[in-house]
Amino acid sequence: MNRDTKYWIIVASKDHVKTGIAEGIAQTCHGKASPLKRMRKDDFIIYYSGKQTLEKPQACQEFTAIGKVMDDEIYEIRVSENFCPSRRKIEFLPGEDVSILPLIPRLDFIQNKKSWGYPFRFGFFEINRHDFELISSQMLQKNYAQKD
Repeated sequence: MNRDTKYWIIVASKDHVKTGIAEGIAQTCHGKASPLKRMRKDDFIIYYSGKQTLEKPQACQEFTAIGKVMDDEIYEIRVSENFCPSRRKIEFLPGEDVSILPLIPRLDFIQNKKSWGYPFRFGFFEINRHDFELISSQMLQKNYAQKD
């Protein structure tokens, strides 16, 4: 990883994340292009899912996907007559879903540990390398440990 690499959290329900993994794409903030423009080829993303399903109350509170931005292209796709979200191509890594709860005390981007959900309200934000490595080590470690 070069020093210019950035690390991003994208917030989406777990069902939407799994669709994105299947399609090899990232979409954020209701399809807005502006957050995606901040990402560059070879940056990394981690999806956080506060909910299992959009517009349903069942909590998830897990990091649900990890991947690498494949290129610098942003494209739109027509999903319906009134919805043309912007997307980025992502190579998702074979990671396991990981609960945020045991990581909260060690994550720098969560400054107020009691109101730990606050940063996720923005839907998309940059994190530092320490936080990325902490989360990714948990997501990828579980995956590789199961292969042994």
